[in-house]
Amino acid sequence: MIRLLIVDDHAMFRQGLKQILAKQLDMQVVDEVGNGSDALMKIKDEEYNVVILDISMPGKSGWEILADIKNVNPDLPVLVLSMYPEDQYAVRMLKAGASGYVTKESAADELITAIRKVANGGRYVSATLAERLAYIVGAHSDKLPHQLLSNREFQVMCLLAAGKTLKEIADELYLSEKTITTYRARILEKMQIRNNVELTHYVIQHKLLG
Repeated sequence: MIRLLIVDDHAMFRQGLKQILAKQLDMQVVDEVGNGSDALMKIKDEEYNVVILDISMPGKSGWEILADIKNVNPDLPVLVLSMYPEDQYAVRMLKAGASGYVTKESAADELITAIRKVANGGRYVSATLAERLAYIVGAHSDKLPHQLLSNREFQVMCLLAAGKTLKEIADELYLSEKTITTYRARILEKMQIRNNVELTHYVIQHKLLG
């Protein structure tokens, strides 16, 4: 039996996911939580075979929660289930320690396949992404500007492009406004972009917002 922990801040989505998984005879949703802190408490107290993790939640980001989970239990497979496009986020999450990446727009069959694969020690990306990654590796293509950013810089970039103020981003990420200002300056420098308007245009052009 594959024992599952769902980590997602949307209660209705968790309920829908539980209904899908309940039809699988080899799966059991043992617990569900809406934030990273509760997830870590559960992982310390319970045994799971797979954690299903959303990227975007209040407080800590999905990257930070993933890192925390790996610190507590390095061998616990984490399957990221996110609204964000896989071609921009999957590689980052896999490098951070995730065992697989599935978008919320994917069919239920793909999710079930991914859960079984990571539960058995494998890694999962869609066939489309696997083909794209193989092409990139084969072509030795140069990195795009946003691929030079750290995970935190990438997160701040997307929030800026979404129209959030420095204070709003600072509050959401539990950081100081001065720190966010520093991140913004670093992002503009790395990407050779002059202002938020150009940054927003770049993010939209490359479909980095979910």
